[in-house]
Amino acid sequence: MGKNELTYRRRPLGFRLKKYRLLLPFVLIGVAYYFIFNYIPIIWGFMISLKDMKVGSTISNAPWVGLEHYRYVLSDPEMFKLLRNTLTISIARLVFTFFPPILLTIIIFDLRSTLFKKFSQTLVYIPHFFSWVIIYGIVFAFFSESGFINILIGKLGGSTYPYMTSSKAFVPLLVGSQVWKEAGWGTILYFAALTGVNPELYEAAKIDGAGPLARIRAVTLPAMIPVISFSLIMAMGNILNSDFEQILLFYNASVFDVADVIDTWVYRIGLGRMQYGVGSAVSMMKAVVSLVLILIANTASKKVAGRGMF
Repeated sequence: MGKNELTYRRRPLGFRLKKYRLLLPFVLIGVAYYFIFNYIPIIWGFMISLKDMKVGSTISNAPWVGLEHYRYVLSDPEMFKLLRNTLTISIARLVFTFFPPILLTIIIFDLRSTLFKKFSQTLVYIPHFFSWVIIYGIVFAFFSESGFINILIGKLGGSTYPYMTSSKAFVPLLVGSQVWKEAGWGTILYFAALTGVNPELYEAAKIDGAGPLARIRAVTLPAMIPVISFSLIMAMGNILNSDFEQILLFYNASVFDVADVIDTWVYRIGLGRMQYGVGSAVSMMKAVVSLVLILIANTASKKVAGRGMF
């Protein structure tokens, strides 16, 4: 820490607020946004989880039931299956969707043609802007019993396979479509990290005789480590948050045993049966577990990589 920075930090808060007074309104807008749309709903959700909310009742006049909803959730015999399915899908996503953006970034960043590099970036971003409805339509067109893959297999003399109704194929289809949709968009943060790398470092590595792989190991990856740590910490915090919209579109009665997750259960119980307190209780429990996972991942990142998110 430099001497100027220490001197600045010792200055009174009023001096710093006056210096950056033109930026304060923008900061206050951001704080107000998160307070209104994030923190107030958390408080209301916690209160609803402790009350017996019915249609037509309000948070203030609904009767208190204490921890009854939490006991109901923890004693539900379906919860073990829901937790197992949620972790299976989330861990598969974490393992198979975390590294493709990193590899894709390195490949595109090393392209020599600037025009082709920009074209490649634009091309891999496009799937992100498709809704899951469109993605499901594409997957169905390829993997349904009358889809392109089964038609190709039939013409080659093989037997068709019911991918869309197979319990074994459900998770691979989810993860594969997730990779195709989001891998390109996930490269944005990594490209932002690499834009700050001094090109002279690559030139110096070339002069020292470093090949492409050696330059990636010595220059590219160290520049990406902070973003990789941040992405991993956020991914750990979202490990219980399955992509509800995707699963809701992909699952059916044939794959229900492996497709039913916590989010779909909350949708059926909380909204379908109008048990709002139960749904809020599950959301609160997920939030606590996610916070703990973020703290653990952040601590591990500090010890292993020497840096964390906070």
